[in-house]
Amino acid sequence: MRIHILKSKIHRAAVTGASLDYEGSLTIAEDLIELSGLHVHERILCSNLANGARWETYVIAGPRGSGAIELNGAVAHLGKTGDRITIMAFTEIESHQAPLWHPRVIVLGENNQVVNERGI
Repeated sequence: MRIHILKSKIHRAAVTGASLDYEGSLTIAEDLIELSGLHVHERILCSNLANGARWETYVIAGPRGSGAIELNGAVAHLGKTGDRITIMAFTEIESHQAPLWHPRVIVLGENNQVVNERGI
């Protein structure tokens, strides 16, 4: 049997901007995409720690080293600059592999700098 399991997570990312007029997605600085094991255009689930909002969208790359985490399109209504969000992506694996599975997780601090990483 195959199960869905956490593949990648960026925890406590601070929203750096929002653009209601953009067609949609979440902009993430390119270095954070790579470090977390995400991919451009990959489907993600996001949750806002400030207001409990949850949404699905996809990843687009922002400038490397910028710390960019930007809400685009309708999602711009679900948060504001400074809100902390969690960004998650999932994969499928065989259930017998689950006990040995380790997702890639990065935790961000001030200015969206990495303060902890695991599964890398």
